[in-house]
Amino acid sequence: MKVLHLDTNHPLLWEGLEKLGFDNEADYTSTKNEIEEIIAEYQGIIIRSRISLDKSLLEKAVNLKFIGRVGAGLENIDMAYAIERNIFLAAAPEGNRNAVGEHCLGMLLSLFNNFNKAHREIQQGIWEREGNRGVELEGKTVGIIGYGNTGKAFAQKLTGFDVEVICYDILGGVGDANARQVGIMELQQRTDVLSLHVPQTPLTKNMINTSFIEAFHKPFWLLNTARGKCVNTDDLVAALKSGKILEGHSA
Repeated sequence: MKVLHLDTNHPLLWEGLEKLGFDNEADYTSTKNEIEEIIAEYQGIIIRSRISLDKSLLEKAVNLKFIGRVGAGLENIDMAYAIERNIFLAAAPEGNRNAVGEHCLGMLLSLFNNFNKAHREIQQGIWEREGNRGVELEGKTVGIIGYGNTGKAFAQKLTGFDVEVICYDILGGVGDANARQVGIMELQQRTDVLSLHVPQTPLTKNMINTSFIEAFHKPFWLLNTARGKCVNTDDLVAALKSGKILEGHSA
């Protein structure tokens, strides 16, 4: 069976497929149209995000048996059509959990302490002590939406801080020692910092919109390490302007 790698990835994947008897081929530069011309030759595809595997491409992949995505989500694949074709889909939802958890914590600390703003000013010779004093995390309530791999990793990173961590998920029983699972109303009532850790699906697209934001009882900080399309950009801008979503220098 021939496997086409459309993005670079760790050599272990290539080596592992070879040991299983697959013939690996790489094409990291061809366009989607060019890939469509040759895709019928392959039984497997390995991708990250360079090319979208939509229905038009998959229709030409007449011998395709599986798609492997080196990443947490499958939103750049026409999943419904692939499942209809009995094409096996595989992702790596645990692969980046620690990196995302650490990155999210770094974003939060940078946001609260105005690191980016202060750094830019220092580069220009400006020392604005009071303007960059920041906010302490202690005593805040961090609400996590989506308590899967990355949500749990972020909550674990927060255990060293004096904060309350709550989580909301469409699945029940996912809370643990690091985060208490709550309903959406309690999340919107108590949250000071909201962190998104959801996949991109029809349910989560534009989920952070004006009506959702206005349901929060107090202004809050927003972190998004999920997908950009989960947040309605126009509504986010409006909420930042109104002060419902807080910026880094807000008290």
